Amino acid sequence: MSLYDWLLFFHVTGAFFLLGGIVIAGILNIAAITKDRPPSEIATLFGLIRFAVPLIGVGLLLTLVIGLWLVHEADYGYGEAWIVAAIVLWVLASVLGNIDGKYQRQTGELAQRLAAEGDAPSPELRACLRDPRALAFSYGSGLIAFAVLGIMIWKPGA
Repeated sequence: MSLYDWLLFFHVTGAFFLLGGIVIAGILNIAAITKDRPPSEIATLFGLIRFAVPLIGVGLLLTLVIGLWLVHEADYGYGEAWIVAAIVLWVLASVLGNIDGKYQRQTGELAQRLAAEGDAPSPELRACLRDPRALAFSYGSGLIAFAVLGIMIWKPGA
């Protein structure tokens, strides 16, 4: 196998890690939101999200670093529109995901505290789970990451 083949393998592996982690976190988030659950269940669901975070982190690193290396190896120009668009969207998805991750961590901590204090349903927790801004960051980040995948597959203008 050539260097290009190896780079492509690791780049695609990173994309699988990234998108797989996003899907896992999204499913667990939806499970927490869609049904009125006691805080202990919500804390468990949000606790499971932490297993997706390393996948997302490794995926972010591999897709960016190996992707930039692939640009060089394949003799693409770093200024090509599809590459610039992919990098800008990658950064935007990362920033939104980071903001959402901090918010979800706080929501998970609230659920843990409420679970320890009697596990009674809480309007505050319900409001945190269904906060429109947090949901926009969360699902916006995931959708943008999938848009980057589309750009990588079709390379518009290349």
